[in-house]
Amino acid sequence: MKLYQLQNNAGLESLALVERPEPKPGYGQIVVRVRATSLNYRDLIIAKGQNPAIHYPVVPMSDGVGDVVAVGEGVTQVKVGDRVAGIFFQDWQAGEINQSIMKSALGGEINGMLSEYVVLNQNGVVLLPEHLSYEEGATLPCAAVTVWHGMITKGNLKAGDSVLILGTGGVSIFALQFAKLHGARTIVTSSSDAKLQQARALGADEIINYKDLPDWEKEVYRLTNGAGVDHVVEVGGAGTLEKSIKAVRYGGRISLIGVLTGFAGEINPQPILGKSITLQGIYVGNREMFEAMNRAIAQAQLKPVIDRVFPFSETRVAYDYLQSGSHFGKVVIRL
Repeated sequence: MKLYQLQNNAGLESLALVERPEPKPGYGQIVVRVRATSLNYRDLIIAKGQNPAIHYPVVPMSDGVGDVVAVGEGVTQVKVGDRVAGIFFQDWQAGEINQSIMKSALGGEINGMLSEYVVLNQNGVVLLPEHLSYEEGATLPCAAVTVWHGMITKGNLKAGDSVLILGTGGVSIFALQFAKLHGARTIVTSSSDAKLQQARALGADEIINYKDLPDWEKEVYRLTNGAGVDHVVEVGGAGTLEKSIKAVRYGGRISLIGVLTGFAGEINPQPILGKSITLQGIYVGNREMFEAMNRAIAQAQLKPVIDRVFPFSETRVAYDYLQSGSHFGKVVIRL
């Protein structure tokens, strides 16, 4: 039987299926038959060769789920037949992040999940909530955990808080779902009226088309009676951060999660100091956070929002679709 994985050199055009040897688990390791993966903006950056820390070639994608089909000696945490998801940082079990943990990121510093079979340490996976499909489970490891880390673990989001959510991609839609799960009031921005109506259907309390209202931070202030929001889920980066700083309340919190507008730009620190804002950079999260999030998802029977599912053979098409920005929620590849 021929086994395959997708391999990436620097450049989207380099994505190609290659044969791989039969996987065999070592001590404490498991073999996972991957059933689905999901794309993140990070995957585009890596595929284009824009991350200087990556050593190519690399098997892409941090997010993947599947079935445990073999276990090595010493494995006690999972068994054959379990449905599992890989955690983004394989070496980050709990506590704070450090420099060595950064070297264990799937689909970047180490080979990722876009392979028919992968070998992982038993500590590098979590069990999937039973009510989720493989495709739904594949959306969780990066986008969902990142939002949970920023809004819940560090943000201490509570009922009645107000949350500004920029955009309607994977991270943003999880932010909307988790905010509603915790009883928060939500304001969602987008340039698409159709996507804003989809967000409204998911529970968004207020919607803003930032093309119609380019000074959207003023509308946020109006919608919050001049106070500003308690929390901003910031996915734009330098291009939107200044407006997010204006939109958040005194003593509020901004979770800087994405850089969709790029890395370039200068930010004046005075408003951050003057408003006593907490500006926190969030880079995914640890296994402990993932498991806590999964318990909440299972209890609420929450379903991730998937825009489209592509077959393994159309991986390049899936990348192009993500790059187009047409998606609402997550883009998934089925293996």
